Amino acid sequence: MTPLLFVAAALAGGVGALLRYVIDLGVSKVVGRRLPWGILVVNLTGSFALGLLTTALPSESFVVGAGLLGGYTTFSTAMLDTVVLWRDGQRRACAVNAIGMLLLGLIAAGLGLALGSTL
Repeated sequence: MTPLLFVAAALAGGVGALLRYVIDLGVSKVVGRRLPWGILVVNLTGSFALGLLTTALPSESFVVGAGLLGGYTTFSTAMLDTVVLWRDGQRRACAVNAIGMLLLGLIAAGLGLALGSTL
């Protein structure tokens, strides 16, 4: 990895983190924070985009995939939200969030891969 590629991926990761924050905040303002809908939107769109990128533009996948989308998506926040739902006694919401995030993320990534392979 060249120093320029390293810097590009790091900067892209910062942009991705900023996008995650803005989208999470925007979705939460519209639908509320009872459930972590913003993080769900972020992780699903990121999973789809990474699947698409991996097959459609494999040579660009490091900076955009590891950098931008790595900073954009967030497994840790999704799991923290799940634990907070459990701690707050919202067992059903906790289960729906954990299982839903996983299954919908896999579906989104699969759709991105499928679409990317047709391009």
